[in-house]
Amino acid sequence: MDAPSVIRKTSSALRPPAHWTDYERSRHEDAWGLARSALQGLPGGGLNIGFEAVDRHAGGARRDHCALRFVARNAPAIDLSYGDLARLSNRFANVLRSLGVGRGEHLFVLAGRLPALYVALLGALKNGTVVTPLFSAFGPEPIATRIQLGAGQVLVTTDALYRRKVRQIRHQMPTLRHVILVPEEGDSTNEPDTLDWGRLMAAATDDFSTVETTPDDPALLHFTSGTTGTPKGALHVHGAVVTHFATGLYALDLHQTDRYWCTADPGWVTGTSYGIIAPLLHGVTSLIDREEFDPERWYSLLEQEHVSVWYTAPTAIRMLMKAGPELARRHCWPDLRFVASVGEPLNPQAVWWGQQVLGLPIHDNWWQTETGGIMIANTPAFDIKPGSMGRPLPGIDAFIVEHLEAEGEPARVRIIETPDVEGELALKSGWPSMFRGYLNNEARYRKCFADGLYLSGDLARRDADGYYWFIGRADDVIKSAGHLIGPFEVESVLMEHPAVAEAGVIGKPDPLVGEVVKAFVSLKDGQSASETLRLDIMAHARKRLGAAVAPKEIAFLPTLPRTRSGKIMRRLLKARELGLPEGDTSTLESGA
Repeated sequence: MDAPSVIRKTSSALRPPAHWTDYERSRHEDAWGLARSALQGLPGGGLNIGFEAVDRHAGGARRDHCALRFVARNAPAIDLSYGDLARLSNRFANVLRSLGVGRGEHLFVLAGRLPALYVALLGALKNGTVVTPLFSAFGPEPIATRIQLGAGQVLVTTDALYRRKVRQIRHQMPTLRHVILVPEEGDSTNEPDTLDWGRLMAAATDDFSTVETTPDDPALLHFTSGTTGTPKGALHVHGAVVTHFATGLYALDLHQTDRYWCTADPGWVTGTSYGIIAPLLHGVTSLIDREEFDPERWYSLLEQEHVSVWYTAPTAIRMLMKAGPELARRHCWPDLRFVASVGEPLNPQAVWWGQQVLGLPIHDNWWQTETGGIMIANTPAFDIKPGSMGRPLPGIDAFIVEHLEAEGEPARVRIIETPDVEGELALKSGWPSMFRGYLNNEARYRKCFADGLYLSGDLARRDADGYYWFIGRADDVIKSAGHLIGPFEVESVLMEHPAVAEAGVIGKPDPLVGEVVKAFVSLKDGQSASETLRLDIMAHARKRLGAAVAPKEIAFLPTLPRTRSGKIMRRLLKARELGLPEGDTSTLESGA
C-alpha cells in the first residue's frame, strides 16, 4: 500500500509550542524588522554577527549557560559557556589587532571541529575581519586556490594540518602574512615562520570593544564548487545575522531550552550559518562531535546528550537507513522533538523512514550558499508533503519563472502563476543574508538577477497549496524524446526499491532521442549486484515512472561521488561516464 501523501500535524504533538503556527499571518508580518528588534545592535546602529552571537548573552542571564559542548572518543567533553566564549573570542580579536589585522581583511580557518576554530571565527567577526572556514579534508591545491582568490592575510590551522597540507604550498600564497598554529601534537609548535596559538592567546587581554561594523560590511566569504574552472566566492555581510536569527526561529524552531546538534562541517555554509551562528543567536547549547560519521555513535549521542533539535544531511540519513532499523531500535531519545535536513532534496521515503524509525518525520528545507540562510522549509507546526521542500518562510517571496527570449543584458523573466508548471525557482531580492557578490566576478553576479528577482538555477514547481517541489538543477535536467526529466524524481523512485541505498541519475547522449536516462545505484548492506537485481530495479522503475522516464541503463557503484556537504555530484558521474573533464572536485569526499 502506498504511503499517504501528507503527514498531518497537530498542535498537541508540539513540545514546546512552535514559534510559528499561523502561516498566513506570519507570512505577511515584517519578519526582518521583528528579527532585527530581537537583536541588541551596536551603538550608533551598527550590527556585528560575533557580538550578537556571543556578547549579547554573555552580558546577561545566560553568561554561565553552556554554548558549545565538544565531544570526542576517548576524551572528556569540553564545555564552553557564553561567558567563556566571550572572553576567548575577545582574546583572539586582540591577537588580530596586535598583528595589525583589521576591518575588511581576510582570515581563513583550516581545522577540524576544535574549540579554536569557533573562537577564531567569532573573534575575527568581532574584529571586523572577513572569515572563510575551509574543509579540513581539503588537499593542498584547493587550500592554496581559495586563499589566493580571497587574498587571505591570516590562516589559523593546526600544526598537523600545516605540516601535511600547507607548508609545501605556502609560497603559492603571497598575501598570507601570518599563519597561526593550534597544537594537536604537544603543547606548542616550533614550525619556522609561524605563530603559536597558545602563546598568542595567553598574551592577549580579555577586554575588547567590538568594531563598529555596519549591516553592509563584509563578514563571511563562502566558496562554492564550480562546474568548471575555479570555485566561486560568495560574499556575505554582517546584516545576514537578521536572517540567521529569523530562520533559527521559524525554520528550526529553536528555544533556549534546546540542546541542538548540527552535523554539518564548519567548512560548509550550513556548518557556519546553522552549526555556529544561528544556535548561538538563540542562546541554546550546541553539541559538536569531533568524530566522523558512525551510525552507532550518532544514535548514542542523540540519546546520551539529550538532543532536542537535530539538523543533518540527506546523505547521513540514507546511511542511517542503510544501517537498518534494528540499530536505531536499540536506542531511545525522548528529548528529540524536531529533525531537519539540508544539502540536497530529501527523498520521500527518507521522510517516512524518520516517522517510522525515529518517531519523527524529517523536515526538508531549501537554500543555497548564495542565499546565506534557509528560504523555503517544512516547519514543525505545519503539514509535510514528503518530497516537497516546503513553503517560503516569513519575509521570503518565492516564484516559479520562465525566461523570455531577449538578446544581451539584462535578462527578462515571466512569473508563472499556474500551479504545477515547471520553471526556475526565483526569490524577490533584498533579504538580509542575500550574497552581495561573487569575489572578483561582477558579471557572473549580475547574471543571477532579473526583474528584481534572484534566479537560483534550480528548477522547481509550486503546487496549489503553495508547497515547492525540486526538479533539478537547470543543467542536470534530462531531455529525452521531447520529455524534460528531473533526476530527483527518478532517484526517489529507485530508492523505493528495497535493495537500493542511494541513486544518482544523469542524461547520456543518444543519437535517436537526444538523451537517455542512466542511473548509478549503491546497494544496502547485505545486497549483492547481479544482472537479476539490475533487471528487477529497472522493472520497478518502469512500473512507477513509465517507459519514457525510467532509466534505460543501471550501473552499480560501491558508493556515489558526493561532496562533504552531502550532495551527489551528478556532473561528476556524467563526466566520468562520457570521459569529460571533471571540473572542480575540491569538495569531493575522499575516496569517492
